Amino acid sequence: MRGLIGLAAATLASFFVQSVADPTVARPGGVDDIIITEDNILNSTTVTGFKASAARAGALPISVVNNFDGGMYMYVTGRDSSGAPCLLGANGQFVYPQADGTGVPKEIVANVALPLNAKGQTTRITLPQALISARIWFARGQLKFYTVRDGNGVSAIVEPSAANPSDPSAGIQWGFIEFNYDGTTIYANISFVDFVGIPLGMGLTLASGEQQVVKGLQAGAVNNICNAVKDQTRADGQIWDRLCTVSSSGQALRVLAPNLYVSANPGQFSGYYDNYVNQVWNKYTSQDLIINTQTGSGNVACRVSNNQLSCTGDNRAYPKPSTADIWGCNSGPFAIISSDNGVHRAVVPRLCAAFTRTTLLLAGGNVQPSLGESSYYTVNPTSHYSRIVHKYETNGIGYAFSYDDVNPDGQNAAGVVAGANPTLLKVTVGGWS
Repeated sequence: MRGLIGLAAATLASFFVQSVADPTVARPGGVDDIIITEDNILNSTTVTGFKASAARAGALPISVVNNFDGGMYMYVTGRDSSGAPCLLGANGQFVYPQADGTGVPKEIVANVALPLNAKGQTTRITLPQALISARIWFARGQLKFYTVRDGNGVSAIVEPSAANPSDPSAGIQWGFIEFNYDGTTIYANISFVDFVGIPLGMGLTLASGEQQVVKGLQAGAVNNICNAVKDQTRADGQIWDRLCTVSSSGQALRVLAPNLYVSANPGQFSGYYDNYVNQVWNKYTSQDLIINTQTGSGNVACRVSNNQLSCTGDNRAYPKPSTADIWGCNSGPFAIISSDNGVHRAVVPRLCAAFTRTTLLLAGGNVQPSLGESSYYTVNPTSHYSRIVHKYETNGIGYAFSYDDVNPDGQNAAGVVAGANPTLLKVTVGGWS
């Protein structure tokens, strides 16, 4: 959702050196321990066709129900209608941090930590106008945000990094919802594509009276998910338990998605899907894999030839994906480039979703997507992270990987609320209520 540009991603591998397959321990550091990647920097960008007019820049009321004990804080980050990165200040106006020229991240000291009211109570804020690439953060303690000049010399916001166990905010449990609000229309989701943290739920009310609800993670889900990935390690010997990040006292803080863990630890989980990929390639050498594009292109037939999968009407073929390609759905055969046609853009998410959920060799798996959620993650190898996250979501709803919105027509596992003329965005922290 971010589409971030600017500073190049730095490797985090040195921060994950472990001699045994145990949970990762957070050891918060200082400014020198910050690692800036495309995942935790919010740059300035040009927003084509988005600039809000006075008629479109409607304020958005947000209410937050706190189901945790005291010490809870909220932060709002995003880009305004001009594309400039900003935070919401305690005075209800956007704050635009300015970096110095040193190249060293500078802590943002403006009053942007918005305290939540006591357990069981509601806190209300108002987003004054349009905000895109936005997040509402919730934390059990105060997070540290920084500013630094990006590669274009413009001030950017450096956000807490879930992947870096030495990040200054690493010892705090947090989570966020993501949204785009153009002044009249909102699109918001609860995303666990990168990690699981604070249990969050949300509801949207539109001026039409329509109400949408995504209840999100169950209370206590982070502890349960950490325990479940440890159980999976005992079951198959893979390093699922390293996805869990704990405090120095052993308290579960968050669980990283395998794509985030692997991006920081190149080579981990290497070869996990290889045998499965080979079986898929063998099967679809002699029969068609049908991709339902769920667009005007309809069903397209795909077949393996010369060790690549080619689809009718597609401008490019697909080489075999690696495990890292499957975890991230945005590299190797799943990378989308500007020249790709509509068929290719439709096949990529459906093909990667099928690999992630391990449905390509099941009965009926020759048509994607066609099998319902009861068939997802039922055979190995599979994304046990996604399986476990959905288990501890209320109704199984909420993104657990980037293409979790790929489902047979009429089904939804993505955890999205959206609509025009919103009158209230409600968020619950610590379990739906």
